[in-house]
Amino acid sequence: MSIKILHIDSNNPILWQQLEEAGFENHADFKSSKEEIEAKIQDYNGIVIRSRFKIDKTFLDKGANLQFIARVGAGLESIDCDYAEAKGIHLIAAPEGNRNAVAEHSLGVILSLFNNLNQADAEIRAGHWNRESNRGHELDGKTVGIIGYGNMGKAFAKKLRGFDVEVLFHDILENIGDENAKQVALAELQNRADVLSLHLPWTPETDKMVNADFINAFAKPFWIINTSRGKNIVTADLVEAMKSKKILGAGLDVLEYEKLSFETLFQDKNTPEAFQYLLEAKNVLLTPHIAGWTFESHERLAQVIVDKIKAVYA
Repeated sequence: MSIKILHIDSNNPILWQQLEEAGFENHADFKSSKEEIEAKIQDYNGIVIRSRFKIDKTFLDKGANLQFIARVGAGLESIDCDYAEAKGIHLIAAPEGNRNAVAEHSLGVILSLFNNLNQADAEIRAGHWNRESNRGHELDGKTVGIIGYGNMGKAFAKKLRGFDVEVLFHDILENIGDENAKQVALAELQNRADVLSLHLPWTPETDKMVNADFINAFAKPFWIINTSRGKNIVTADLVEAMKSKKILGAGLDVLEYEKLSFETLFQDKNTPEAFQYLLEAKNVLLTPHIAGWTFESHERLAQVIVDKIKAVYA
């Protein structure tokens, strides 16, 4: 009996093609509601998702024959992982697929913030030629602190090898330092970092982690980059720190206000006051959750998922 897979989000065509060639039976439904998918999920052995809706207990109970859930992305926060694993469902993700994209994006954001590239470009387009107000900073000689040293954090540290910087990281796992970064306690990172880059999943432990107390524990004013999850930062506290110049600049690829799907930003038309500040601040660089969203990573994510499914079920 062939394994039936339901794809509920579109992905790179190689995912479908290679699974089909390996003997899997593919089905697609990109439009039905969560309830409509639940009504038929018992007919499938596997499901391939991105982030269209929450895979919760109700969904998992309906999927009586599910053997695996594969998310074409790095994180699994849209899935009730504990309940799925308790039901013997294999969970598959692909952080290897977009780690290089995230690392390159993070580096680009730092360099843009340090050198006012976006601000200077906008000013020239508006007819202003301002050299002194766009005098930049050099990355060399700075200390970069990374929180979260998994696939993304390690890839970013590797990109920094071409600069004369000290790279420190903090992680809940012990003894995972390498030639690219030194593992330190959080207090030491906060005492020494000039730049903070977040590479964390969104979990109960990391939710709202970067708040006023966390920020004020830093010894020096610093720049912050977030390419992980928006809800890891309390935006209002970030803005207050920017107003006081405790935070010198922010590069945010993710925002607290995103919906779970990451495809839209607000659930209503009201713009939060803190976000309005970010929109108007010159030392803020905003991107729409695209750090890991390159043409190359689109294909690589799909390939990683295919390879992991085939390794277990082909």
